[in-house]
Amino acid sequence: MPSNGAFTSVQVRRTLARPVTSQLPSLSHPASPPKPAPTAANGTKPKKIDWPMPVRQYVQRCFVIENNISGIGKEEMETKLKQVITEATESNKLHAIDWETLPLPQQMIQSERAKISSSNVTASWIEGSSTQETRDTTGLANPAPSRKRKSSEAINAHDEEDAQPPWRKPNNRNVFEDRITYPTVAHAERAEKRQKKIKDDFSGKGTSKFHNNLEKRKRRFEDGPSGVTSTNYVPAQDDSPIPDVDQGPVVGRSRDLEKGYFRLTSAPNPDFVRPLAVLEKTLELLKLKWRKENKYSYICDQFKSLRQDLTVQHIKNEFTVNVYEIHARIALEKGDLGEYNQCQTQLRALYSQNLGGHPAEFKAYRILYFIHTCNRTEMNDVLADLTPAEKDEMAVKHALDVRSALALGNYHKFFRLYLETPNMGAYLMDMFVVRERHAALANICRAYKPEVQIRFITEELAFESDGESVQFLVDNGARNLIEERNEGLQLLTGKAGAIFEIAKNDSFRRVDIKGQI
Repeated sequence: MPSNGAFTSVQVRRTLARPVTSQLPSLSHPASPPKPAPTAANGTKPKKIDWPMPVRQYVQRCFVIENNISGIGKEEMETKLKQVITEATESNKLHAIDWETLPLPQQMIQSERAKISSSNVTASWIEGSSTQETRDTTGLANPAPSRKRKSSEAINAHDEEDAQPPWRKPNNRNVFEDRITYPTVAHAERAEKRQKKIKDDFSGKGTSKFHNNLEKRKRRFEDGPSGVTSTNYVPAQDDSPIPDVDQGPVVGRSRDLEKGYFRLTSAPNPDFVRPLAVLEKTLELLKLKWRKENKYSYICDQFKSLRQDLTVQHIKNEFTVNVYEIHARIALEKGDLGEYNQCQTQLRALYSQNLGGHPAEFKAYRILYFIHTCNRTEMNDVLADLTPAEKDEMAVKHALDVRSALALGNYHKFFRLYLETPNMGAYLMDMFVVRERHAALANICRAYKPEVQIRFITEELAFESDGESVQFLVDNGARNLIEERNEGLQLLTGKAGAIFEIAKNDSFRRVDIKGQI
């Protein structure tokens, strides 16, 4: 075919074989020869090593902070670790060595420094040789002392890239195990210093500021709000320092029957904690003082201190239940719902351990309390947990009847039950009886028009006298709606309805209660 100046003819390829160089078009500059493939020092391609999982786990254990040994640096440990793995690799013993029982590099260094041969460790992997050949603690033969050998000198640059130890190998598998960062020796030293500082603070080896705080706390215990001075304590011969919280419960050594309550800000000191025998005497003294003096602030403070001593000593028995029950009853009598709820919460846990006490009585209090707080969710939980035997208990049955009467709007039955409340449930019902009287008067004003006798209100709403019912009406703004007639005092219900509807809505307004369960 004639040549055309617009293009250059090229021979058509009829096979898939690579064309020879002579067939390629000539270039102005000849191509440079290809670079030879990288080879190792001996002319062979380096072998890529697949490190077994026991070796990887062994390396990880070497960097765990708990295995660090003071006086052995990180670099020295890494050098020993490289030596151990390199010798195992060169002798093809990666799979033969028991890496689980093999001593860590820092342990080997420590053994070498102390010149103590660990025969029970080396016997498992020494292969029966009885010659005097020099060996290190890994059981692998060494032509020279191990601490003089550096494995990095025998590995070239390509070996470091393709057959480097697992702790230097980059993670390309995205395995969670390989992404764990283990603390270094520097981290371990800093953590050790922090732990030492904490121990020094607890043991009193810190600055003078700690001693000043300790003296102030001691004076607080000696001269508390109760005015009782700790003079009955006689230190034991084997006085020990303040125990650590993790060591378990303390055993009190104090002999004081009375002690003020102070919130703990550190580990309890057994010198200021009373043992069980002293606490039993304290309870009898507090019951006697409550009957005679009836000072709630003092009794509450003493009971809180008594409960604290029981808690720090982990004392949970029938005496503990008795303490919480008595404190809860006293708190109910004085209307202290915060302390009552703290006792009630602890009693629930103690009752679940079958330690005695009066669980039915306090379960009835719990039902009445949820009626007071209008907590329907917790009420449903309590009702679901009741057993048939508990429902037959007098106190629980009464509390359930109160709930049923209010749910049905039967205020007549409710106020009859109010007058027949067993135990100390009346103190809880006193907290919401005013609210229910407002609701009952709103219903009476709708049902009885145009007026109703005051005597009827006194009997229906469980007032002690007509004078008390009149005072209740006056306090709620119905002074001008009370008239005296031949039949007696009358309440003009047609005009009083709006007043008690407003009072009812205000009474049922949700209020946050301190210490609510």
